Amino acid sequence: MADLKITLVKSPIGALKKHKATIEALGLRKMHDEVIQKDNACIRGMVFKVNHLVKVEEV
Repeated sequence: MADLKITLVKSPIGALKKHKATIEALGLRKMHDEVIQKDNACIRGMVFKVNHLVKVEEV
């Protein structure tokens, strides 16, 4: 399985509470934070919910 590099590119300040919770659950805290997550259905679903706030690259 591949990994995903997820970067927070837009601030979640004005976002919905559940979007903020998803960003936090992905492990992102500040702008331009990057995390490496396993590429699976759960992570893909979380990224899909907040795709307007993050940038995703396959590693």
